[in-house]
Parts: sequence; C-alpha cells; structure tokens
Amino acid sequence: MISAPRVLVTGISGFLGGHVALALLKQGYAVRGSLRDAGRAEAVRTTLREAGADVARLEFCQLDLLDDRGWGEATEGCSYLQHIASPFVLAMPKDENDLIRPAIDGTRRAIRAALAAGHERIVLTSSVAAIDGGHRTYDRPFTVKDWTQADGPRVNAYSKAKTLAEQAAWALVEAEDARETLSVINPGTMLGPLLDNDPGTSVVVIQRLLSGEMPMIPNLILPYVDVRDVADAHVAAMVAPEAGGDRHIVTNPSMPLGEIANMLRAGLPDRADKIPARRLPPWLAGVVALFDKSLRDSSAWLDVVRLYDGSSGANLLDRPLRPTREALFDCARSLLDRGLS
Repeated sequence: MISAPRVLVTGISGFLGGHVALALLKQGYAVRGSLRDAGRAEAVRTTLREAGADVARLEFCQLDLLDDRGWGEATEGCSYLQHIASPFVLAMPKDENDLIRPAIDGTRRAIRAALAAGHERIVLTSSVAAIDGGHRTYDRPFTVKDWTQADGPRVNAYSKAKTLAEQAAWALVEAEDARETLSVINPGTMLGPLLDNDPGTSVVVIQRLLSGEMPMIPNLILPYVDVRDVADAHVAAMVAPEAGGDRHIVTNPSMPLGEIANMLRAGLPDRADKIPARRLPPWLAGVVALFDKSLRDSSAWLDVVRLYDGSSGANLLDRPLRPTREALFDCARSLLDRGLS
C-alpha cells in the first residue's frame, strides 16, 4: 500500500492553518501540524474531525518560530511544507521587532529545514501587505512585481514583518539555486467560516461590528478574501508545477468598512440595531486614533483605495474567487452561531 504524501503545516491551530490542514486531509494527504503549545493538539484534532476531516492521517509536532529545536525532525519524512505560522495582531507592539523577528527567523528556520529535507515544494503565506505599503501613489493596480517599501510612509510593523520575511524566503531559495521550490501566496484580509471558537485577528473587525463595539465606522478600505479560497490556493501552489518561483495575489477588490456594515445590516435584520451606520469623519478619525491604537496602526488603510491584479491567484485556482459577500456572511453566521458576537 502506497502511503499518502505528508505535508508539514506550521501554525495549524490558526484560522488559515486549520483550513489548509482541512483541505489537505480531505484531498487524501497526511498532515503533520506544528503547534507552539503541544497541549492544543487534541482540541485541533477534534476541530478538524468535526469539520469532516479524516484525522487518522493527522499528527502533531511542537515548534517555535524563535527556537531551532525540532525543525529537522518536523520536516523529515514530509514531501511538502506549508509555512503559515506567523504573528498577526491588530494593535502593533511597542517594539516592532516583537513581530518582525519571529516572522523572519521562523521563515528562515522553516525554509532551511525543508530544503535540507528535500521537500518538493515550499508554500509560504505572505500577504498583500508585503506588496501595497509605503507607496507614494495608488493610481494603478499592484502586481506580484511590487513590494512594500518597508521604510515608506505609514508602514506598520505587520506590513514590515510580512515584507521582510518574504524577502528573506526568496533570498534563501535563490542562494540555494532552488527558486522553483518556493511558491508564495499573498492574500487579502481573510473572512469566512470559523472552525473553532478562536476568531483570530482578521475576523475581529467583523466581530466588533456585530457586537456593537464600534459606535462609528472609520473609512477603512481593505481587500477581502474567503479563507477557503486562500487554503485552496495553498494546496494548488503546492502541486502545480507552474506555481513554483512565483508570488500569487489572492484577493477580491478593496471595499470600505461602511459597505461591509451596510451588507450586514441588510442581511442580518435581527442584529441591525447593533451594527453602526454612522461614518467616522476623517477629521475625527485623526482624533480617535490618538486614543485607539488599533485605528492608529491601521491608518495606512484609511481613505485609500488599493487596486490589485489578482490574475496570478485566479490562474492558480482556475476558478473565480468566492465573492466578498459570501465570505462575509459565512463569517458573520459563524460568529453568531458560536456566540462570539
């Protein structure tokens, strides 16, 4: 009997990591999921089983982005690496290196170990934040050739971390003459159904809208994408020969938070009275940002419409992305069903 190819999935307990593991298990792969806290293994196993996965082909290992221990053993016996683990927060830390260092060092550890183990393909989760930040003008679509200017205006620690970590990844594979081994996914802000009761960071804004914690709506304009599409893109990038050596933008067009709120109010009438309708004027946003760190740290996305050329991601999936509306309502219903809003 031929055993199923094994895939190391770092950050399996996270929002995207869980969906990638679920997609892999449903397609017949064996999965070795990394956890920083080994005590979470049974909870993750239960979550994936309840989502319909055959967890007989699921195992776990313990890894830390800032610790060399275990990476060689974790990559041994695997054919592929899905490196998803990376810190993600709304409010930036006082010391930006609290985000940047684990992002870069963890990426280097993961890729070095995978290359040493002879993995056929390494898929790295990056972000459009590694593409669209620090630019002086936003009058054209961003492509996979664009890079965030890490020292540019209003680039926060998260954008800098994703940019520098991805650049470190490309530098590593090129130094080993192995560029085709690496494929990078650059998604927008991920929405979609939760697999467990941890909403993660990308869903928090929707959670705050539904719970009435946001009295007024800042003109935050973000690109959104369904987490299931991002997971499918990760799997496609792992096996498609043409995906190697390239970046892949996976996102729908940008959308103002006010439009997101309008859709939620119209589609969830029982919750409409909690969802804010009033816009936060630009002049007041500056004042509020003095006291709301998450808004201050997101200032680069206020009042700026970013455009993206998502053809690389669409070609990778060979199908259209789920519309933002579908991702939004699957996310909202998931939060409400779980009593998280």
